[in-house]
Amino acid sequence: MSTRSVGMDGAAAGLSAGARRWMGLHAAYLDSPAAHAELPVTPRVKALLQLAMLRRYWEKCAPADPALAEVTRVVEHVWQRPDFPQLLTLDDRYARQFELMYAALAPAGAAADAPRAVLARLSAGSYLTPGRKPPFLHLEARFYADLAGAPHGFAPYEELYEASPLPRAATLAVADLDGCQVAHTLLYLSDFGLRDLLLPEGERARALRVVERLTDHCVVLGDWDVAAKLLLAQYCLGADPLRTPSGAAALRMLAAAQAPDGAIPGRSATERLPADATPVEYFRKSYKVTLVVALVTLIVTGGRTDDPALTAATATATAIRETL
Repeated sequence: MSTRSVGMDGAAAGLSAGARRWMGLHAAYLDSPAAHAELPVTPRVKALLQLAMLRRYWEKCAPADPALAEVTRVVEHVWQRPDFPQLLTLDDRYARQFELMYAALAPAGAAADAPRAVLARLSAGSYLTPGRKPPFLHLEARFYADLAGAPHGFAPYEELYEASPLPRAATLAVADLDGCQVAHTLLYLSDFGLRDLLLPEGERARALRVVERLTDHCVVLGDWDVAAKLLLAQYCLGADPLRTPSGAAALRMLAAAQAPDGAIPGRSATERLPADATPVEYFRKSYKVTLVVALVTLIVTGGRTDDPALTAATATATAIRETL
């Protein structure tokens, strides 16, 4: 029997349902004519790759969730577009990273020819070898290469962990740590909590103390984006983030921040969108954090989908899509 408090369970379920409802209603906008006209290309491409990431874990955690169907439809349609692979490479700073994500996150319902061609090109080049990339980029590239089933020359995960800041973070002030990088290190090592971390018990406990300190720090700062990622990092380390004091505080903060429509309206309390924000500004500033909250809560709650509003939201999303 779970020893979580009913209040924390309810808060997490409500937060998750709202975020998933918002994602289901707004996913289609990213591939609509309006988005093509209103959003810059590279941020829109990145948002679609992030949507594919959410879809992957949503399908694993809650495959019967009716709101998932709309997200899957959008991702499959985008992966079928013949022009999408070209859009990945418009900005040289992100081209190889985006291409690897595209190959790794291809949905089962999409044609595989284009992702396979992209992956073959990356494998023939130097991107899937260590080179001079910083250790964190080695870890990120290995994670996506493994998802894609691509051969690579990166070190084992245990070595990549040792090269990360985490083993030495216990002696550092939280202000000197990059909470986002700490969280993503643990997410990549554990496949976002779906596989066990291969860390000795003592090291796992030390890492959890660091993550809990960082979570407390983000709550003080009102940093909604990083706090949500650190909730999942706690889960990856074997903790129940709905029961740790820092995790419960972060969850309460996110639940209080959530707008009535389910969105998290900004990256932090200081960046909360004003009431007169335009629809495009509201979408751009809410999308990424709302997606992160949907992803995190799906995993840490075990994919609970017992919210009747989600079924209604799916029908609404279908009606909206037909007007785009």
